[in-house]
Amino acid sequence: MKLLIVNGPNLNMLGIREPDIYGRQTYADLCEWVRSVCRREDIECEIVQSNHEGALVDAIQGAYGVCDGIVINPAAYTHTSVAILDALKAVALPAVEVHLSDVSAREPFRQISYAGMACVKTIAGKGFDGYEEAIYYLKSQLKSR
Repeated sequence: MKLLIVNGPNLNMLGIREPDIYGRQTYADLCEWVRSVCRREDIECEIVQSNHEGALVDAIQGAYGVCDGIVINPAAYTHTSVAILDALKAVALPAVEVHLSDVSAREPFRQISYAGMACVKTIAGKGFDGYEEAIYYLKSQLKSR
């Protein structure tokens, strides 16, 4: 089983950017956390982060025929990117949307998730643990097929 882990803009600034919201752990810490969960669950993973919408679309499209599922934290593109929504719909892989913070308790503009419209589940406000929950969920869903 192989999962694509997609991280959007500014996640590379974890530990620096608004630590009261996102915590003090770094993006490298997040990647190591995801890799350790995947190793423990015997899942291969590819992790991609970009501040560029097109690069994220390319990564999602590149998962077609290669990956079994997608964990995606589109970050700010959550609320703006129809292109990411369309890419997720095009590849038609089961995807779980993850957010480190509880976006439902934040600014009104964060209440719409375009990417989430193509996802089977959304997990928000659980920090790094949200990625673990998403990985477990996808593993369970994929094994039951």
